[in-house]
Amino acid sequence: MQTQAQISSLPKKETKKPSPFWKQVKKHWQLYIVFAVPLAFLICFSYIPMYGIIIAFKDFTATQGIFGSPWAGMKYFNQFFNSYQFVRLLSNTLILSVYGLIAGFPIPILLALSLNECKNVRFKKAVQMVTYAPYFISTVVLVSIMSLMLAPRTGLVNHLITALGGTEINFMGEPTLFRHLYVWSGVWQSMGFSSVIYIAALAGIDPTLHEAAVIDGASKIKRIWHIDLPGIAPTIIINLILNTGSIMSIGYEKVLLMQNSLNMSKSDIIATYVYRIGLEDRQYSLSTAVNLFNSVINCILLVVVNQIARKFSETSLW
Repeated sequence: MQTQAQISSLPKKETKKPSPFWKQVKKHWQLYIVFAVPLAFLICFSYIPMYGIIIAFKDFTATQGIFGSPWAGMKYFNQFFNSYQFVRLLSNTLILSVYGLIAGFPIPILLALSLNECKNVRFKKAVQMVTYAPYFISTVVLVSIMSLMLAPRTGLVNHLITALGGTEINFMGEPTLFRHLYVWSGVWQSMGFSSVIYIAALAGIDPTLHEAAVIDGASKIKRIWHIDLPGIAPTIIINLILNTGSIMSIGYEKVLLMQNSLNMSKSDIIATYVYRIGLEDRQYSLSTAVNLFNSVINCILLVVVNQIARKFSETSLW
């Protein structure tokens, strides 16, 4: 028989300790269950359907299915690039997106800074409610309001123009006015909602910085410039990166509702073209190829802008 000393000298079997990750999962399992629901939703409806981009490289027919359809390679990409509509669609999309970014990005920041300096609580809440409420108006209702107010004969705006001695303007049918109407109606609708994140960022700035600046005799403008803006700069940069990365992703809904035969030269964008050829003309392979091209451009822009942000500041997505 082995003595106690001999037994203690034998090598002990190492017990496998659970990894720190699984320890955290076991400890906070309720939070991981809550997290699992949106993750499953994202995987099921955003990642799994990605296999459908194969349609862009095939002569897709519904009877043969995705994998049964013959391979077409870059046929539909070349068809789109060589189309006479390519330059018009790309330029309309870029101009509308860049115009919307330039006009719509700084206004929520200015609104948040203004509300942050407002000392009258009642007035501040009233302004927040008035600017926040339009976000909940549906796109259909918004375009309907615009159509009624800007109608050539019955619209309120044209009544005011004629009352002042001017001539009626067909706002919705004028190609040169389409971009202004689209962008500024969008700014009006979303500026209150977009300012919420900046108001939250401003609330996190240490108030002692302002107190010290007031003692030093700094004006409101200087305090905004040297304290508030640097304090929310990371939030501004992240939002700018995200907005620039989706510059080609204009939704077709509002454009399609505002679009007519008179303003088609300025209102026809890639999203409406994809809708038209995909759902109306049933050219599934071509519409998928165009949309894939759109997504690739967005991805490239996102990476480039993120790299520029990393180079000139300490804030970036990755």
